Amino acid sequence: MKASDRFNINSQLEHLQAKYVGTGHADLTRFEWAVNIQRDSYASYIGHYPMLAYFSIAENESIGRERYEFMQVCVKEMYLNSSTEFL
Repeated sequence: MKASDRFNINSQLEHLQAKYVGTGHADLTRFEWAVNIQRDSYASYIGHYPMLAYFSIAENESIGRERYEFMQVCVKEMYLNSSTEFL
């Protein structure tokens, strides 16, 4: 592998990390990465109706209740994440 190839790969990786938050960066902690994954997962569950319906059937709850519970988890994670940045 040439030095120019390595530079090109690193610049592409930096571009992806700047463009997409979930890809992380060198200074990202394990906790922040896990919070990003969890937040993205719950946002996907809320946004995709069939997945939300699957969870509601599995837990024997209404779809609205499941959506509310998932939103509460997202808000809680955002609050915990913002409060740990100032400590």
